[in-house]
Amino acid sequence: MRRSTRTLGLLLAGLLTTAGLSAATPAQAAGEQITPWLTTTDDTGGRHVVRGLQPQTPFAFQAGSGGSGENITVDENTRYQTFTGGGASFTDTAAWLMDGSGALSQATRDATMRKLFSPTDGIGLSFLRNPMGGSDLARFGYTYDDMPAGQTDPDLSEFSIAHDLQDVVPLTKQALQLNPSLTVMASPWTAPAWMKDSGQLNGGWLKAEYYGAYASYFVKYVQAYQAQGIPVSYVTAQNEPTCCSGYPSMSWNASGLAYFTKNELLPKLRSARLSTKVLAHDWNWDTYDAYAAQTVDDGAIRSHPNFGGIAWHGYGGDVAKQTQVHDRYPQLDAFGTEHSGGTWIANQQREDMMNIIDYTRNWAKSVTKWSLAVDQNRGPHNGGCGVCDGLITVHNGDSRHGQVDYTVEYYTMGHLTKFVRPGAQRIASTASSSVPNVAWRNPDGSKALIAYNDASTARTVTINWGSQHATYSLPGKTSATFTWSGTQ
Repeated sequence: MRRSTRTLGLLLAGLLTTAGLSAATPAQAAGEQITPWLTTTDDTGGRHVVRGLQPQTPFAFQAGSGGSGENITVDENTRYQTFTGGGASFTDTAAWLMDGSGALSQATRDATMRKLFSPTDGIGLSFLRNPMGGSDLARFGYTYDDMPAGQTDPDLSEFSIAHDLQDVVPLTKQALQLNPSLTVMASPWTAPAWMKDSGQLNGGWLKAEYYGAYASYFVKYVQAYQAQGIPVSYVTAQNEPTCCSGYPSMSWNASGLAYFTKNELLPKLRSARLSTKVLAHDWNWDTYDAYAAQTVDDGAIRSHPNFGGIAWHGYGGDVAKQTQVHDRYPQLDAFGTEHSGGTWIANQQREDMMNIIDYTRNWAKSVTKWSLAVDQNRGPHNGGCGVCDGLITVHNGDSRHGQVDYTVEYYTMGHLTKFVRPGAQRIASTASSSVPNVAWRNPDGSKALIAYNDASTARTVTINWGSQHATYSLPGKTSATFTWSGTQ
């Protein structure tokens, strides 16, 4: 019956063509080619890359469903959240190393930027979360309105992004040129010291009398970046509220964050006619109830045109919290905005792949690492994290001065960003503990199935798609992205 139906369809198409008409021919699905892209490590820490994002010989779908090994069914007709982007942060550390330090020649820097941000020549990073001022991964503490001790600037007449104009802004602009689909967000570690009860950048609380001035500080930041040709799509009120006193930071409680967001930050963005959206939280799953719930539970905040959803960090608690909050507020967007790699992680490849898969299977629209770059000593850093890794290592002042290493985090992030483009929709795929995976459908209809085999030996994987299947032997300790086109 299938054969005669197909024959009739071909005959009809031929008759239409003969008559000078065109028939809408469905995309060829039978025999559709799949290309696997693989990254493999060979050490217990999952850091030594022996094969990095290498395309393998394409193979084809076969008629019928089911097959040997682990069966993963991809259903592109069941769709979930859209993808905003994946990436990291131009911390002061990263931007200075890549630009202002002089460690990299212009040719090396440009080549590195292409490998990071170009969708064709590199991995197409599509999300930047830049600190608003100093953080732990910076050479020193700073804000955009620092004043001598004992002086204040309530009208923000001294506000300036001069610091960022040196390195952060030029590199962010270059990233946008390389990938116009790039989304930029910004998060502050602290307000200016004169706004705080401590009078210092490290720790302390924002004085209530400066809530309004601090909201205006956000507006000035967004406007200053806009003037440089950089749209800031999202901000958060505070990175990791109340953590940590050893570097630029600021304490909040739930009611303070809710009040500031509702009564100062959202209204000021709106009155300035800015489209920038505020994301609540910017911290871990296990701190949501204590710090963000009061903000998110307020219907007036959720319905505000400048409220954009929730920013999640992955250092504590259970990723399922994202789905719990999503189930309560299905229209609320969720973003993964920070999870650093570092020496404390037992297996970096496994950690990265499970982050990509778990965050997005629990509704995240972005996956964001921490500093884009550190040097060979995991610095410079300003207190805080001296054990964090980046997507790249910039050698500065050692025997390999001026060279760039691409870490496993570059390749694992590339398994997402090189193949899943902004605007893609997550589609259904069979959850698996032996071959964890997540699937996406790009705006052009192409598919990307991201999977990981943590075993030391190969696993047979069968991809079921519509009425077809394809079987592949996925090597051990290997990340994979399977890409194909056609219509289910």
